[in-house]
Amino acid sequence: MTQPPPPPPNQPPGPPPQEPPSGGFGAPQDPPPGGFGAPTQPPQNPGYGYPQGYGYPGPPGQPAAPGPSGQPAQPGQPAAPGQQPGHPGYGYPTQPQGPYAQQGPYPPQGPYAQQGPYGAPPGPGGPGGPAGPGGGRKPNRQMQIIAAAAVAVVLIIGSGIWYASSSGGGETDVSTAGQSGGSTGGGKGGSGGTDLGGGTEKAPSDTKSKLGYQLPEPKVTGITDVSGSWLTSTAYVKTGVNEIVAYDRDKNTRLWTIPLAGQVCAATKHVTKDNRTAIAFEPAKRANAKDYQQCTEVGVIDLAAGKLLWSKSVTGSNSGDNKSSFNEVTLSGSTVAAGGTDGGAAFDVADGTVRWKPEASAEGCYDMGYGGGEGLVAARKCGSYDDPQVSIQNVNPLTGAVISTFKMPVGVKYASIVSTKPLVVAADVGDTAAGASSVSDFFSIDEKTGKLRAKFPAGNMSGDCGATDVEQCQRMVVGNDRLYLPTEEHDTEGEDYGQTNEIVSYDLATGKTTSDRADAGGSYTIAPLRMDGGNIIAYKRPPYGEGGQIVSVDGGTFKQTVLMRNPSDESLDNLESSFSENYSEPLYGDGRFYLSEVMVSEPSGSSRKKYLAVMFTTH
Repeated sequence: MTQPPPPPPNQPPGPPPQEPPSGGFGAPQDPPPGGFGAPTQPPQNPGYGYPQGYGYPGPPGQPAAPGPSGQPAQPGQPAAPGQQPGHPGYGYPTQPQGPYAQQGPYPPQGPYAQQGPYGAPPGPGGPGGPAGPGGGRKPNRQMQIIAAAAVAVVLIIGSGIWYASSSGGGETDVSTAGQSGGSTGGGKGGSGGTDLGGGTEKAPSDTKSKLGYQLPEPKVTGITDVSGSWLTSTAYVKTGVNEIVAYDRDKNTRLWTIPLAGQVCAATKHVTKDNRTAIAFEPAKRANAKDYQQCTEVGVIDLAAGKLLWSKSVTGSNSGDNKSSFNEVTLSGSTVAAGGTDGGAAFDVADGTVRWKPEASAEGCYDMGYGGGEGLVAARKCGSYDDPQVSIQNVNPLTGAVISTFKMPVGVKYASIVSTKPLVVAADVGDTAAGASSVSDFFSIDEKTGKLRAKFPAGNMSGDCGATDVEQCQRMVVGNDRLYLPTEEHDTEGEDYGQTNEIVSYDLATGKTTSDRADAGGSYTIAPLRMDGGNIIAYKRPPYGEGGQIVSVDGGTFKQTVLMRNPSDESLDNLESSFSENYSEPLYGDGRFYLSEVMVSEPSGSSRKKYLAVMFTTH
């Protein structure tokens, strides 16, 4: 077995750094809430904690075996079985495609544009720790966790949230119940247009909600990843400590518990029609707070039956004879795909059979991760640390055969999949993202041909995708062939004193802004959660002394319909705002709104009670 090379420059191999890294993309709320139950304000954090969905930190990956030039060899993959004659298999080096396939930095196009799925399962550390220096190897999940802990007063890292994924054509069978992000709605909309409708969420006769229940935060001795939450017709399902638990959606009584060999370290926001979803977890329980395990086990859970249907691990070209460690996991149709610095692998949802697995290539390529949902898209990196080349490959989920390839411009070290159909990618080109954001530009790509439809700058958006994460974009949704995202906060007008913002949209065919505009109003701030048919489900975070709101924004007229008004009682307002906007998982469905943590840590000395999740309901 080959010996692993030293870590990339400036990346600590072992103990946590003593100095905290710079903050990520700042939360739009002023002031942003602290960790759940925390009496103090947290620092500015990277992306919006929910549907960056993931990207949050996790355990370290297995280092790669050194290549001939001293750079770690990175996995590629062989031709996939069943491919068409003349069509290379997934992972095989392909000719660059798209307008910028063989050029350097591209000329700017279009005005502003932004997007991203709701999101995300998101991601904790996921919301965007900084990329490794010099385009270096993706920092491992554990180092991200430790770095985030050093920054936060009370660590409340969040990731993408999940409700259910929308289904597409072909083999995909992802649920049509609504998606946390990256889903498509019906038809094209625009301000002043006709109502698109198609949504299932309707306003109740009384929109005033009440506090349903609170789940106490589990006691831990270190930093523990509890990312992952799902909503079914009967249950609210949430990751705990070495377990996944389903609660009655109206009461905090347990319906079932799935014990796990170790702690969950990655989860997907997508759910199949028969209520199955995918997770990655550690192979053993931690003996102490610092006993972090590799994230090697991939499994599928049945959210209806409360069972772990199967779990498997694989070896990879970058891990030698050892098990591959994964940073992210996703789901497309009947295929589970996991990726990371050790490479990628795809499994059958039904029984865990390995469908395909990228192998090493002469170009040192490996799959950083995948975007799932209606399609399956790989973010693939080739080349050296100092001169990486990132490609976006739309692949057949069953065989791994490449359908199309888009070569990202020079200067892109990582790329995030905002939506797979339509295909939208976010990236920081040449480290030009504004402030602490990890996104400078968006790319709308034809998933069938790999050709660029439009490229546009991120502008003054307040969503983010995480510096090194593939499917962890937050506060962004795609629908009606448009990208919907919130603007940054700005001073309110008139007599109101505070900060507010709006949701705006960008045409994916042209990259240009549209006339769509949904104002938060007053001193509220608004962010999209997911698509509901042609409508956008959004959450309005409240100012002090007020309760939050859930609204449905018509994709055609952009008219807002209030679905829920949370209590303005001071104690309940503090309860709601104690969940960080950047690092929490909000879920809304059928008159019920859930807010949960994605990271928990040992008590900080505060007497204030901390909760894993809270629920508000209009029922």
